[in-house]
Amino acid sequence: MSVFFYGCVTLDGYLADKNHGLAWLHETGSAEETGYEDFYRKMDAVIMGKRTFEEVARLENAASFYPITENYVFTHAASLPQKGFIPVSGDVAEFVAGLSPDKNVWIVGGNTVLAPLLDRDMVDYLIIQVAPVLLGEGIPLFTQKEGLRRFRLDEVKRYGQFAELVYSRNNSRR
Repeated sequence: MSVFFYGCVTLDGYLADKNHGLAWLHETGSAEETGYEDFYRKMDAVIMGKRTFEEVARLENAASFYPITENYVFTHAASLPQKGFIPVSGDVAEFVAGLSPDKNVWIVGGNTVLAPLLDRDMVDYLIIQVAPVLLGEGIPLFTQKEGLRRFRLDEVKRYGQFAELVYSRNNSRR
């Protein structure tokens, strides 16, 4: 199994504005300007938190954005208003560890899902697109507990106004 974080942040490290909004992202560019399609074709499962799901659910035909993956949403709700998304609860790291070992898992969006996986050293790849935007405040990408985690820079790409940094886990912890 490989666990990927793939997402976009502002220059100052925010995933969303203070109200969890993504207008800054949509105003900067689109998925068509990135390597999203190639990345998504390699994924088997998508895992997101409730707030990320709420943003996705606002889009017209939200399920069409994730048509070939098993899509899990960490929430306390027993059901979701969109088809194609499965509500789950509990410990994110335990859930991921319980998935089939041949799966590629994409962690979408926020730190409530990403941080526990980073805390347990379960993230294999960080694919971070950086938008030329400064928000000054908002929802930060990284909120894991204190602990040194090293990643290796494998690739740098440019997609229009976005810089994409591709990192893989470095198993040494110096």
